[in-house]
Amino acid sequence: MNLIFGASAVVAVAATIMVITRRNAVHALLYLVVSFLAVAVIMLLLGAAFVAALEIIIYAGAIMVLFVFVVMLIGHQEIAIPARAWIGPAIMGTLLLAEVAWVIVNGAPTGPAATAEGPKAVGMSLFGPYIVGTEISAFLLLAGLVGAFHLGRREGRK
Repeated sequence: MNLIFGASAVVAVAATIMVITRRNAVHALLYLVVSFLAVAVIMLLLGAAFVAALEIIIYAGAIMVLFVFVVMLIGHQEIAIPARAWIGPAIMGTLLLAEVAWVIVNGAPTGPAATAEGPKAVGMSLFGPYIVGTEISAFLLLAGLVGAFHLGRREGRK
């Protein structure tokens, strides 16, 4: 299990470095999806299957759709992705898929860390003692969206 955890961590770090170093925003978004999926695999290995599902649904799903929308809204880059841009994310994604398949075949982790937290407990935590953190995260996402729009808009359009 430690080997799979380490491999997922390496994929997460490598994908995050690729996000930072890519000049094309669409290529960076591909690596960001891989990074989110790697973190979801790490959460699954830690026994937090619900958090892993939330990671995939919220971050790899909803937030990425928002980022792609902003990139398309700005419209100053080529959206078409050449085939060679898929090689890195495809290799990393295949490695993550193999890790998840291995965990499914050999059984999910058990023990004190693998206690199931349901949606009600997570919701009560987010909107109970962690409400300030939840609201700050929402404002940061909004600020990022507004900042990306203003930084990327063309001078001719207003």
